[in-house]
Amino acid sequence: MTTEAHRDDAALDDEPLELTGRITTASNATFLGTIGDTSVVYKPIAGEKPLWDFPDETLAMREVAAYLVSESFGWNVVPRTWLRSGPLGMGMVQLWQEADPEQDAVDLVLAEEMPDDGWCHVFDGHDEEDRVVSLIHEDTAPLRRMAVFDTVVNNADRKGAHILAMPGGHRHGVDHGLTFHEEPKLRTVLWGWLGESLTADELAGLDRVLEDLYGALGDELAGLLTIAETDALAARIEALRSTAVFPAPTGHMPAFPWPLF
Repeated sequence: MTTEAHRDDAALDDEPLELTGRITTASNATFLGTIGDTSVVYKPIAGEKPLWDFPDETLAMREVAAYLVSESFGWNVVPRTWLRSGPLGMGMVQLWQEADPEQDAVDLVLAEEMPDDGWCHVFDGHDEEDRVVSLIHEDTAPLRRMAVFDTVVNNADRKGAHILAMPGGHRHGVDHGLTFHEEPKLRTVLWGWLGESLTADELAGLDRVLEDLYGALGDELAGLLTIAETDALAARIEALRSTAVFPAPTGHMPAFPWPLF
């Protein structure tokens, strides 16, 4: 890492975080802010609403843990995310990403207008006019990688709006507070590859994370997750590596988040 990068890291940790706005559609307190001239998202731990199935005041740590696993994969799924103090106390801070408004990685279309190529069909339903509509998502390597990542971290909230379609074709995933539960919780709109074989690249990513989990990654996660949650993470990776196919929904929870977007 360059000296300049070290200075940037120190600035992001030490310079004041100034709030510039609030994302009112978020379930928990979520703010836009700046650190110097860097735009960020800030979610204070004090603004997390209690949940029946996740321990209180752990969502920020889970977001950081998701970033660390993303880094281990080497796929840049999650934008840089870290813990630091802010105007409302300790919280999760993430680099803001400017998505391309002209792109949609996930969409609802009339069933009769389902594209022939480049898209995966997830399920059909009816709209407010009782027309048959299809939930679809693009069939691309970046989105497949996100689906593998979600399976590993046990993402219980992969909505369409949590996928940022970036200029140039990259896809970022955001909002990873509901991750790493010990029980099966995978709820996602990315079921279009169910039963398909993982690629060599995807399997290699699993191998990297599993190896790192017994080294530096495991040490970093120890301060963010419980031992049981880390053990469950390892078990999910080993199971996915063994079957080498995109899994089907399991457990008692719905397979899809709500709302879908």
